[in-house]
Amino acid sequence: MADEFVKGFGILSGAGLIWMILAGWYRTPSFGGKQLTAEVSPASNIYEQMAYLIMDAMFWFMILGPLTFWVLIPLGRQLYAGYQARGQ
Repeated sequence: MADEFVKGFGILSGAGLIWMILAGWYRTPSFGGKQLTAEVSPASNIYEQMAYLIMDAMFWFMILGPLTFWVLIPLGRQLYAGYQARGQ
C-alpha cells in the first residue's frame, strides 16, 4: 500500500511541477491579473503547440495518475480478493 502512495505522490508532484512551469510561461499574461488560469494565446509555431499539448496532458495526468494509484488499484485489489474468497 505504501508503494502505491509513493507512486501517486510522485506523479502528482512531478506532473504538477511540469504543469506549473508551462502554465507560468504560457498562462500568465501579467502579474497583476490571472495567473496559471488565464487563456492561452493562439500558438504561433509548432513548439508552442507542443507546449500547450504537454501542459494539458500534465494537468490531466496530475489528476488521474494519483487517483489511479490511490483509489482504483486498491479498489481493484479489494474486489479481486473478495472474488477469490467468494469462489473458494
